[in-house]
Amino acid sequence: MILAGFAMDKFTFRSVLTACGSLLTLGEGKQIHAYVISTDHHKDNEFVGSALVDMYSKCKSIKSAETVFERMTQKNM
Repeated sequence: MILAGFAMDKFTFRSVLTACGSLLTLGEGKQIHAYVISTDHHKDNEFVGSALVDMYSKCKSIKSAETVFERMTQKNM
C-alpha cells in the first residue's frame, strides 16, 4: 500500500493490526507498530492504541499490550 503511494491513517492501521492479531503474526504487528510510531499516528489516538493492545494480547505478548495500554493518554475500555 505504501509502495503504491497510498497514505495510511488511523483506520488503515486499525484494520492491519486487527488482521495481524487474528493471524497471530506478531512480527508483522511489531513492524506496523514501529511504523505507527515513526509517523506519529500513535499520539492521542485511541483507535490505534486499542488495536495495538488487542493485537499484542491476541499474539500472547501481554507485557507489550500492558505497556501500550499504560502509555495511552485516551483509553477506550
